Amino acid sequence: MKIAILGKPFSEQIAPFIQKLFDELLRRNTDIMLVEHFQLYLQNTLNIPNDIPTFKRGDDLTGVDVVLSIGGDGTLLDTVTYVGAQQIPILGINTGRLGFLATISHDSINVAIDALYKGHYTLDDRSLIRVDSDQEVFDGINFGLNEFSVLKRDSSSMIAVHTYIDGEYLNSYWADGLVVATPTGSTGYSLSAGGPLVLPQTNNFVISPVCPHNLNVRPMIVSDRSVISFEVEGRSSSYLASLDSRSVPVDMNVQLAVRRENFVARLVKLHHVNFLSTLRSKLNWGMDNRNLFQK
Repeated sequence: MKIAILGKPFSEQIAPFIQKLFDELLRRNTDIMLVEHFQLYLQNTLNIPNDIPTFKRGDDLTGVDVVLSIGGDGTLLDTVTYVGAQQIPILGINTGRLGFLATISHDSINVAIDALYKGHYTLDDRSLIRVDSDQEVFDGINFGLNEFSVLKRDSSSMIAVHTYIDGEYLNSYWADGLVVATPTGSTGYSLSAGGPLVLPQTNNFVISPVCPHNLNVRPMIVSDRSVISFEVEGRSSSYLASLDSRSVPVDMNVQLAVRRENFVARLVKLHHVNFLSTLRSKLNWGMDNRNLFQK
């Protein structure tokens, strides 16, 4: 099996578990690749071979069976940008805090690797959101797993986001910003902005205003076959456009639109993990003492 690994620095308490991960992979004669910046960190942290080949964003990963993302949910979102249209399955190992997308705990690494080798997993295809603009905004990496946001900058006054669906006027959102989330992103920023939870396999976008000035606007679910476009107005000369964890300032005259990407992110799902159980365990969804004895 050929496995590519991306990751972020981890605590000293986690280091023994990551060492065991590499020991297990090498014991199984796994063909390993490391992203460049992570290899430099690991060489000073763990006992690993010096000749492990490296890769960088944009490299062809043909032949890779699985990509391991070692970190938190932000690391997994970043991993999606390395995989892109190659649609290689991604397994998230959580060394962060919440771990809603990176569901494998550090003390379950060997169990997860064994499941990979035995084929005891399924692939969960997650839709992506794509940003189109009349000027380059995200350096060619214009897709994301969670959400696209239009936000005011710093302490500037609110902005007006004039929004259209398939060219038809929807609304002008006077607010601190606007979030368009995928079903996967419905548990992230959109949820904090008051948006609904959406099951991963539904074909929808969620439009959620951030701190709206009008009390009569609420989050809205629309088909992800729609094209949602924006015109932004405000007292500042620019606003922030954010795609997952990547934010850039954008001039007010730049035209932006979002749609569903033509490819997906394939997340590895072990058989004991599912979206509803993760909702309950990570977000305390439905926490009620009366449910303690429910199966």
